[in-house]
Amino acid sequence: MSDPVTSNRRIDLVTAEVIRSAMETVCFEMATYVSRTATTPILNQSNERNATILDARGRLAALSVGVPQFMLSSTLPVQFALEFFGEELRPGDVIVANDPYHGGGHLPDFNVFAPVFSPGGDLLLIPSIQCHHGDTGGASAGGYNTTAKDIWSEGTRYPLLKIIDGGVERRDVVLTMRANNRMPGFIGDLRSQVGAAQLGVRRLGELVTRYGAAAVTAAVEHTIDDAHRRFSREIGEWPDGTYEADVYVDSDPQGNQDIHVHVAVTVVGERLVVDFAGSDERPDIGAWSTFGNTRGNAIAQLASLVDPSIPKNEGFFDCVELRVPEGCCLNPREGKPVSSGTHHPGVEVGDAIALAMSQIIPARCSPQTYKFGSPRQMYGDRDPRTGQPFFDHGGEVSAGWVNAVQGVDGWGAMVPAMGNLIKAEAEFNERLFPHILRSRNLITDSGGPGEFRGGCGSHFVKEARTPTYINQYVVNQRHIHPGIAGGLHGSPDICTVSAGTEREVVVSPAVQGHLLETGDQLVYEFGGGGGWGDPLERDPARVLDDVWDEYVSVDGAHRDYGVVVTGSVAGMDLAIDEAATRSLRAERRATRSARR
Repeated sequence: MSDPVTSNRRIDLVTAEVIRSAMETVCFEMATYVSRTATTPILNQSNERNATILDARGRLAALSVGVPQFMLSSTLPVQFALEFFGEELRPGDVIVANDPYHGGGHLPDFNVFAPVFSPGGDLLLIPSIQCHHGDTGGASAGGYNTTAKDIWSEGTRYPLLKIIDGGVERRDVVLTMRANNRMPGFIGDLRSQVGAAQLGVRRLGELVTRYGAAAVTAAVEHTIDDAHRRFSREIGEWPDGTYEADVYVDSDPQGNQDIHVHVAVTVVGERLVVDFAGSDERPDIGAWSTFGNTRGNAIAQLASLVDPSIPKNEGFFDCVELRVPEGCCLNPREGKPVSSGTHHPGVEVGDAIALAMSQIIPARCSPQTYKFGSPRQMYGDRDPRTGQPFFDHGGEVSAGWVNAVQGVDGWGAMVPAMGNLIKAEAEFNERLFPHILRSRNLITDSGGPGEFRGGCGSHFVKEARTPTYINQYVVNQRHIHPGIAGGLHGSPDICTVSAGTEREVVVSPAVQGHLLETGDQLVYEFGGGGGWGDPLERDPARVLDDVWDEYVSVDGAHRDYGVVVTGSVAGMDLAIDEAATRSLRAERRATRSARR
């Protein structure tokens, strides 16, 4: 028999780990269920769904692959439901919630969850599935109203609704939710979530039947304690002190400039204090990150700094004291608009923490962020092929901002912080929506130079085949994705609508309802990731490989890395001039020394 684990109950280590792994498998199965049954590409292709399991106190016990920031923000809506419903919860219930001011991130993210009870009637576990939906009602299609002054302009708030009451679907709730959403597939996607939550209930019920309620409860305590202990141990190896950083968002969608995020991370023994005092408090900002969203981004970034084998659960939260002053851009007072703010300044939370911690553990620091502003929302009243309205979130055109880390170059053509989120297939989207993807390629010299190079940005051209409206918010134009440990920043984002026509607009910071006539093109250049380490320390042979791959140009090799490359890709005769490279790098190092 393995050594017993002592918590509120006793369980052997092997059984505890088996139950933990089983819960993670249940999360994965719930997420996969949505991908296979949902009706829209956001979910059935891009996989923007996140499954978690919480215990009877609303503590995070297990999670699946998905978007880390969003999974780690799933606890607060469930905790609110436990407070609100209390003893009213019963077997067969399924709850839906999307309210940012009751624990959520922004209105498009709907949480659906259901209780699991022991044979004796005690609440044990709560499987939860969060999905991003393509519309929320409100003044603008898509849930991202760039002109919104308050949350009510962004869409409909559902703090808590029992969509299934004791196993019976409430037709009044479904009717109300259907009436407050433009998307014809909304209810189908919502029912997909309900099915996933009910699947989670069945699977966890089987787990309880096999091992018993006491063992499952003890296993949850063990996995949370284990994560807390291991995370604390790593923190204890870091030097005590306070480490600060500042990052900025170019502007909100309405043009308020230089939204400021300040963080002070204090290491005290085996605990962290993460304090955002000093962050922007201007009351007229048009993009705010709710506390739940800020909390999720902070813990996701901190989790990326430590041993990846540590289970991601409530144990991480227990090691961190998070201080976010009410009224700052990262913890707004109720009513502020938050849909765009979930992205920016929300993800800048990760930027700031990574930059602060790079002062003491640079080898582990890479901002777990993305810089896409808002999804590219293209919609219209009538698809001529079907006669129906259409709405496309642009899931096949988001790729960039992948920072390098020590030892590894940034990967291209993906969105790093979005976890398991993938680009939808261009051909599938072209079948669903009346536009065509004309090109998709990486951009040479867009990755931030460093000893390890940031991932290249990407270039997309999308053409409307019928009159189409577009909403788009753009960041990463002035305050660009940073490098770490001496690495340089990547390239900026550039978005042009109706490119090459007299109606051409270079988006800065946003367009709302811009009309793309038939044949008009959306051209988007997504920025590259930041580099890691001194570019002059990059192995010249790796620079040459990058030139062959057209990640770096011959001129870029000289300018950014001090590597002299002769010949051309077209001529198939690239080579390094080693003597000239040594001379150029020595000259640049001498110039640096003279400036110090």
